[in-house]
Amino acid sequence: MNDPSWAAFLADHAGELLLRTGQHVVLTAVSTGLAIGLGMPMGILAFRVRWIRAPIVGVVGILQTIPSLAMLVLLLALLGKIGTVPAVIALTLYALLPIVRNTLTSMEEVSSEVLEAARGIGMTHWQQLSMVRLPLALPVIIAGIRTAAVVCVGIATLSAFIGAGGLGQFINRGLALNNTRLILLGAIPAALLALLVDFAIGAAGWALDPRKKAKRQSRQDTTIRAAVICLPFVLLVGGLGAYFETRPDVVIGSKNFTEQLILGHMMAQVIEDQTDLKVERRFCLAGTMICHGALVNGEIDLYAEYTGTALKTVLGREGSADPDEVYQLVSQEYARDYDARWLTPFGMNNTYAITVRAKDAKEHGWKTISDLAPFAEELRAGFTAEFAERPDGYPGLRKAYGFEFGNAKDLDPGLMYKAIAGGEVDVIAAFATDGRIAAYNLMPLVDDRKFFPPYYAAPVVRNQILTEYPELREVLLSLGEILDDATMQQLNFAVDHEKRNPAEVVREFLLSRKLIAP
Repeated sequence: MNDPSWAAFLADHAGELLLRTGQHVVLTAVSTGLAIGLGMPMGILAFRVRWIRAPIVGVVGILQTIPSLAMLVLLLALLGKIGTVPAVIALTLYALLPIVRNTLTSMEEVSSEVLEAARGIGMTHWQQLSMVRLPLALPVIIAGIRTAAVVCVGIATLSAFIGAGGLGQFINRGLALNNTRLILLGAIPAALLALLVDFAIGAAGWALDPRKKAKRQSRQDTTIRAAVICLPFVLLVGGLGAYFETRPDVVIGSKNFTEQLILGHMMAQVIEDQTDLKVERRFCLAGTMICHGALVNGEIDLYAEYTGTALKTVLGREGSADPDEVYQLVSQEYARDYDARWLTPFGMNNTYAITVRAKDAKEHGWKTISDLAPFAEELRAGFTAEFAERPDGYPGLRKAYGFEFGNAKDLDPGLMYKAIAGGEVDVIAAFATDGRIAAYNLMPLVDDRKFFPPYYAAPVVRNQILTEYPELREVLLSLGEILDDATMQQLNFAVDHEKRNPAEVVREFLLSRKLIAP
């Protein structure tokens, strides 16, 4: 088992950590900036026009109550695209409440004596607002901006689920691989970034506080204040530098489980070895339809998809037991409807497998899925969120077999196997090529009604990128039929159970097959 030190682990991920931190800073800065541009005028309007106050505060308050992931998915559906745009909109909406409320509250609390003096020297309403109320309200407004920015740093980690990048990418990957180090690699820098952002905005607020003007006498004091005012902008410029450090030629996507990471790295490494193209790995996207939508919209150029998933989930067609028939059908439909090409499959069939503990199967005599029917009401099932809703998942399984489990809950793919091994659930929908089936002494049951179609994985590529870089086709075709179920199980086992880096596991495999140079 390969277990490098923390120093080696950080050194190995240093380049990507810089890139993801830059993405996180840009997401936070842009969304906070937009929230300031919208929230302060909304707060001022709510102060000046009393009848509109309740609707404004009510709307921004309601936005804050919507769960973060729900907001991201809702915007994803409305905009029809993944990535930075829906993430920035969601973060901006979440950041509005503290800015609007603090702006409104701070302007209401300006001393009446000060305002009376302003009116006494003949100031207009606009002059009172711009020269008295706003400067005196600024410290409280900045306190709201600090809160908004810290909220944005935290919620931005969820944006990785829809392909916006950032430090959440490490957290997603760590959850998919059940790897604590990867989770901490995203969580700790995010926490430190939140503290730094809070300090930077707070320092700028201290430097801009009009109540401290009398103390700004020395050149040293002026220099310090100028420096702290510039600190948030330094953070933004640094983030932009890291964000635009790489401009990839090819973007490869993946779903959020181990096998997808392995296949994604496999395609990326052969492309990088056999061509001069620069590749971006946009891995751990939150499911089939997000990956598919990203491909259709040109936000990723290729990813590994499964024939059965494409048939039932994307195309909404009925299944077939013939792998060649399914492959031909999805190839034709994708070429016609999505301008995308299915290349030669990798070789393994990663079908779903309804799986139980081997000791339970022996005790009750379970061999097929139908054997579970008399016990179903007493069994606890754990499925991935995608399987729980897909037509080739639990809804279709219930119809095909005529029973449902007494309790079924959603589990992350990385936690599903531990849950059944630990007795928290009794049944899972495992992946047939997953090495943890043997490692945890589990037993897949025979699909006696042949509900699940074949799930052969293959690269799905946008035709436009194949036209732009024709060398891609030959490179990806070199991966055709290089995997069987047993080999895929070994690769998955090395990552899931031995906790090895997926990129290293893939590199060793490709070297053994002489597909990349040493």
